[in-house]
Amino acid sequence: MSGILSHALPTAALRAVVDRAGAPELAMQGPPAARALAIAALAAPDGGDRPVLAVAATGREVEALTAALGDLLGTDAVAALPSWETLPHERLSPRADTVGKRVDVLHRLAGPGNGGLRVVVTAVRSLIQPMAPGLGSLAPVELRVGEEQEFDATIARLVDLAYARVDMVEKRGEFAVRGGILDVFPPTARHPYRVEFWGDEVSEIRTFAVADQRSLPEEISEITATACRELLLTADVKERAAELAAEHEADAARGVGPSERGAGAGLSEMLTKIASGIPVEGMEALIPVLLPGELELLTDAMPAGTHVVMADPEKIRARAQDLVRTGQEFLEASWMVAADGGRAPIDLGASAYRDLGEIERHARDTGRCWWTLSQLTSEGAGVLDVGVGAVPGYRGDLAQVATDLRAHTAASGAAVLVVAGGGTAARAVEQLSAAEVPVTLATDGVPEAPAAGLVTVTTGNVTEGFTVPDAALVVLSEADVTGRGAAAGRSAADMGIKMPSRRRNAVDPLALKPGDYVVHDQHGIGKFVEMVQRTVTGATREYLLLEYASSKRGHPGDRLFVPTDQLDEVSRYVGGELPTLNKLGGSDWKNTKARARKAVKEIAAELVQLYAARQAAPGYAFGADTPWQAELEDAFPFIETTDQLAAIDEVKVDMRRGVPMDRVICGDVGYGKTEIAVRAAFKAVQDGKQVVVLVPTTLLAQQHLSTFLDRMSAFPVTVKGLSRFTHADEAEQTIAALADGEVDVVIGTHRLLQTGIRYKDLGLVIVDEEQRFGVEHKEHIKALRTHVDVLTMSATPIPRTLEMSLAGIREMSTILTPPEDRHPILTYVGAYDDKQVAAAIHRELLRDGQVFYVHNRVKSIEKAAKRLRELAPEARVVTAHGQMNEDKLEKVIEGFWENEYDVLVCTTIVETGLDISNANTLIVERGDLLGLAQLHQLRGRVGRSRERGYAYFLYPGETPLTETAHDRLATIAQNTELGAGMAVAMKDLEIRGAGNILGAEQSGHIAGVGFDLYVRLVGEAVQEYRAFSSDSGDEPAGEESPADVRVDLPIDAHIPHDYVPGERLRLEAYRKIAAAGDPDALATVREELVDRYGRPPAAVGRLLAVAEFRQLCRASGVTEVSGQGNNIRFAPMELADSQLVRLKRLYPKATYKAVTNTVAVPRPTEGPAGGRIGAPPLRDNELLDWCGQFLRLMAQAPVPAV
Repeated sequence: MSGILSHALPTAALRAVVDRAGAPELAMQGPPAARALAIAALAAPDGGDRPVLAVAATGREVEALTAALGDLLGTDAVAALPSWETLPHERLSPRADTVGKRVDVLHRLAGPGNGGLRVVVTAVRSLIQPMAPGLGSLAPVELRVGEEQEFDATIARLVDLAYARVDMVEKRGEFAVRGGILDVFPPTARHPYRVEFWGDEVSEIRTFAVADQRSLPEEISEITATACRELLLTADVKERAAELAAEHEADAARGVGPSERGAGAGLSEMLTKIASGIPVEGMEALIPVLLPGELELLTDAMPAGTHVVMADPEKIRARAQDLVRTGQEFLEASWMVAADGGRAPIDLGASAYRDLGEIERHARDTGRCWWTLSQLTSEGAGVLDVGVGAVPGYRGDLAQVATDLRAHTAASGAAVLVVAGGGTAARAVEQLSAAEVPVTLATDGVPEAPAAGLVTVTTGNVTEGFTVPDAALVVLSEADVTGRGAAAGRSAADMGIKMPSRRRNAVDPLALKPGDYVVHDQHGIGKFVEMVQRTVTGATREYLLLEYASSKRGHPGDRLFVPTDQLDEVSRYVGGELPTLNKLGGSDWKNTKARARKAVKEIAAELVQLYAARQAAPGYAFGADTPWQAELEDAFPFIETTDQLAAIDEVKVDMRRGVPMDRVICGDVGYGKTEIAVRAAFKAVQDGKQVVVLVPTTLLAQQHLSTFLDRMSAFPVTVKGLSRFTHADEAEQTIAALADGEVDVVIGTHRLLQTGIRYKDLGLVIVDEEQRFGVEHKEHIKALRTHVDVLTMSATPIPRTLEMSLAGIREMSTILTPPEDRHPILTYVGAYDDKQVAAAIHRELLRDGQVFYVHNRVKSIEKAAKRLRELAPEARVVTAHGQMNEDKLEKVIEGFWENEYDVLVCTTIVETGLDISNANTLIVERGDLLGLAQLHQLRGRVGRSRERGYAYFLYPGETPLTETAHDRLATIAQNTELGAGMAVAMKDLEIRGAGNILGAEQSGHIAGVGFDLYVRLVGEAVQEYRAFSSDSGDEPAGEESPADVRVDLPIDAHIPHDYVPGERLRLEAYRKIAAAGDPDALATVREELVDRYGRPPAAVGRLLAVAEFRQLCRASGVTEVSGQGNNIRFAPMELADSQLVRLKRLYPKATYKAVTNTVAVPRPTEGPAGGRIGAPPLRDNELLDWCGQFLRLMAQAPVPAV
């Protein structure tokens, strides 16, 4: 877009800006749209050519300004310096990626030529916050392919830069080492990197996906890993922390300073940890006392001669005052002792936000210029008007846009229309041409000055249009034309981040801890004791040791050793609270399993019948995509995730088939399910069909309605809403229009299911959150399934395993937005404190956000709201709970969504399906009373937009916590990501998701056999029914699941600890190998092992060979191959007479017992033809090959050809 700048620069007003460059102060005025142009004029090489620090009031303004300046000056010349999401004295650390970006920008500024930067854009928050000295001189770790880097020194340097060493990299700021492979996730990277060293030389670098830990196809030549914290634990810092800790303890011992209950208790613990080199959450608050020297201000990091430009100085001043006040509140709440008047345990005042006036004086004293650009017009002598005007808002009036542009171009003016997506651009060119406006499409931006007498349509990041009258130039943004904000500041980085892998074998981090319950297919529910390694006859193998109920009263429990090559028989128990252990060899497990199997068969029958009815019903086959469809899809302002694209394709394929579609799309709120619905609906309308979108609540109806209207406004599609809040007259008109076929898409609640509503030609029904409809509504929807296309959307996660087992009956698409994109939520667990709550509310209001406050007792909810009104008088507080009447409840929730209230005090009704992206702080008053899944669900309500989410789980300070409550809160505090503890809560939700599909009455059976096994039974039953319904009409017989195969031979097959470190990763590897059902699956596992851990050693190769041999045994019907004395026993083998003859001929010493169907063959020794006498017996791979050969030779003889 540099052409726009070069076209506008010669105007008198902008030349005046350029000529004044170097003036210590200047007040400019102009609309918000003038910011980018004025700053670009000052910084451009052919303009003022001065470094600029542009300051905006909020983070969102920073994003929009950075994007617009990047268009004008080139993205390399502009950088945004993000602000901490935490306040300086909060006991929470800023996110690693925020710190990484900050350090990266400061490092560039400190480099030669300022690293090519002309403009740094930042929020006032970073301007007034003092920083640790010397951040710009922190050298990152840089690795290039083919260069020598000492391996151990690289690892030590990563530790110095505050990277955490883990066994498996899952989040930014972590690294893992396995042999010569280094996995590292720099805070500024989209994906983690896998670096392979050959000795000390970097031989290869590639990216990998967090979800399944597999490499991605792109090759990379170099990486840069910046620091993850602004306080690094150097030797000096540790020493200073140790001194302070000792001083602090001496004070406490003398009774001076804080009592042990106050802020002091946490302080000495923090200092002790820091002294021993352990990073602590919130340690950045201690920067002023741990680092020597003065703290620096941001203006000092900028080069000499920098112009500080304040965009909207009035707004910035107000924001700065708020920040200083709230920062002070947090300093008192976190670091002063509450009410006992003790002195502060430590003086942290130096890092508090500074007064804006002080910053201005300091900037001027150090030779920086201080300019302002205000929207408020003032007729002062020193005020310079930048000569840029605002454009009128057209609010979707396209005729007026065309008229104005025709007049402008007729007078030889130049015009540029900037939109977000390529599809929108193409559509705009069509619409303007149709209105006889001279127009051209510029696909690669506007590098040259735009032509006079022509409208140039292009894609870019300008979100506010402007006019430059002196240059006869008009620039319009999509937002000006449509009246809706285009997605501003979606930098390319944001767009590319969502790249999950579409692979199905995601890493399951369910580590087994001693004492966990597990389910063994054959023996039932036991308890995991430990993983043990045993060496028998020179062969080392690892076993899982499980404990079962004792068979005799008063005796210890029976123990079972499960070899790791049979790990596919064992799954972690997820189901009820505390299951009872089964007895080994008892009949209770068989009975439980039989009962579950019977229940499962009924469901399978019902699912298969519904499926058969659908297959037989004539559906409508939709046509191929139209050009309009492509335009609508291009106009989507975000880049689709791979999962989304796959789901969209699956839906379209279903719609084109002549059978009614029945597809479920699962994905959490905010993962882009609605976009899939929009595209499917649009496709149906293109074929002249009507679309119904059914949602359970009025709020969701409103949200969907605004999305659909927004996306389809450029096309002749009529979209209407119908819910309880629709006015009666309007509702009647809508119903009449549906019958006439005038309404294409109708979005509403269960009102749409009432009798009396007729459709002219219904083609597609989209159901959102089906499980929240009542029984009769569900029946109604079920009846629709057999003759129109139905697309169901669900936010409750449906487990992968269930999705696989129902494959082909109920089609499902899962959208798993990758963990790389959602910011982890800052979670604080602590005792309730009024000051803390007030400060948290103030901090959220500071960034114009909203707060969920969960108080789970309806009786006292009003009292709680009253207390909050006293603590934060400026906040608008409202209450909501399940006992209110529905109208009132929906009005409240809708008001909250419309931003009429700041704080919603509610019971746990917010845990499901409420998507309010502006609410990013959650305070749970009694976190100790909620279950883990509830805590996790609640926390999922915040942190959904680009802002950082905060969750406070509080408990009463005066009463002791119960042990389970303590464990739950500890789990939620540690797992800000979906770690192992959260995986349990996820499982809990998945069980709910399974209940939604299979019927809630199944929960008893799920608890009986455990979730994983239950789902496998469903899959088997469905397969049987389908096989039978295609062959004959009989009921299928109850088949047993595939037999387990025991291979007990002297083979040294295990995963050495130095190849795969850490028990949970070894368990995962064993499990994958055991579960591989065919040679292809095994090859995939081998590839994954090479990718993640390097070349497998011989013992692992043998383990894979054993897995392959087990597949052969299963195919031959053999369940046991074991060494017995000098023989090897194969069982069961039923041999026909011809096979017996063959056995006698090939293995003369073999014996066959017909009663037990066992064959015993003398153990082979080394040497040709079964070996020499006295030679050592075969073992390892040779023995396996021999056994495989034996099975192949003894297989049934092939039928002779006729």
